[in-house]
Amino acid sequence: MRTMHRLLFLIPLAALVGCDASAPTTPPGKPTRVPTASLKPTPSNPAQTTSTASGSRTATPADPPAKTDPKGSPFRPAEFEEPKEDPPEEAPPIPDEYKPLNKAKTIFFEKKENGTRRVHLVAEVCLREGPLEVFLCKNFTKEHEAILRADIDAREVHAALLLAGAEAGSPVIFVPRFKAPTGTKIKVSVTYREKGKVKTAPASEWVVNKVNGKNLEYDWVFAGSRLFKDPENPQATPFYMANNGEVISLSNFPDSMMDLPVKSSKDVADLLFEANTAKVPPLRSPVLVTLEPVVEKKK
Repeated sequence: MRTMHRLLFLIPLAALVGCDASAPTTPPGKPTRVPTASLKPTPSNPAQTTSTASGSRTATPADPPAKTDPKGSPFRPAEFEEPKEDPPEEAPPIPDEYKPLNKAKTIFFEKKENGTRRVHLVAEVCLREGPLEVFLCKNFTKEHEAILRADIDAREVHAALLLAGAEAGSPVIFVPRFKAPTGTKIKVSVTYREKGKVKTAPASEWVVNKVNGKNLEYDWVFAGSRLFKDPENPQATPFYMANNGEVISLSNFPDSMMDLPVKSSKDVADLLFEANTAKVPPLRSPVLVTLEPVVEKKK
């Protein structure tokens, strides 16, 4: 069965690797009279006093009238305006030797002369602050809790990792007892621009542990997600569950393609990780994500 499972992923890409408020009412006949004295400022307080049917109110210098825009609607002073986002950075370069594995050219394969094989994903920043469940998701899935999103089919990324020498392990198991995800260790790095300059850094620098304030302390493992076969259409290609969004996870999910080999809750109140805003580029900045399997050399 393991051999057939690998073939489901490897066959579609094997050939590609080799090619390129209102006022109170007044009783009738009894109009309200406003004492003129009440309109004069008091000696002890230079602030203007105004009268109302229910009494007087002193407007102090610390209570200025609300400003309005040209149309008369209230607006907030400039000092209270939300800060503007920086514009996105330009895309980092993609070397010519990287071979595209899909039509969108968002998945690339690299084979070095020393035999090292790596998978590269073209992604963009979709979130810079707040708690996280995922590091990278597929477009239109979990952008509200992931730093990066990518226009990819996670099934093809799975296949590319197999070609790079990684072996899929097992997603997280919760019952009858917790069992952490397993699989080949995957080193993840990010290449991006900062004020125009190209930089490469471990993906862990973009993630902070809320408990100890340190950067992410673990490497991901290739858990392999799951395949779902539609009982109403058994002839259809099984659905690769990581396409629901959990491509590179930070919380444990049974559908994760890549996950952390430690217990990490997916409950909102107990999320362990958050974005390291100071390190993450502006929103919509392109990022090249590199996945490098840590494969033991055969003797």
